[in-house]
Amino acid sequence: MIVLDTNALMMPVECNVRVFEELDRVLSDTPETDRDYVVPEAVREELEKLADGAGAEATAAGVGRDLLERCSVVDTEADYADDAVLELATRPETTHAVTNDKPLKRRLLGASVPVISLRGQNKLGITQP
Repeated sequence: MIVLDTNALMMPVECNVRVFEELDRVLSDTPETDRDYVVPEAVREELEKLADGAGAEATAAGVGRDLLERCSVVDTEADYADDAVLELATRPETTHAVTNDKPLKRRLLGASVPVISLRGQNKLGITQP
């Protein structure tokens, strides 16, 4: 299971990253059957709120909302998106989390979760804890 946060789903617009193609590339050693992409309900709600706004952020959130079709949306105990990502990421079946949020990345690495994030201009890479 791979957990994605809000900014991961907004990367296509904000960072010119083809998120799922890049995830396929960096996870090429992981069987496709083990690449279940999940998003906490709190992230879906955050994308909805951002997409209702205006400007580039709303456009990016709208694209992110469309990308949710490739993910399973999962309920968590946490209401705050970062806490919900951490909650899902620390489950035994989770192999990676995807985020560019530096504070969240630190929390995930501190919880021994490998993090996939932007490396260079439009490529993703894995940081091991």
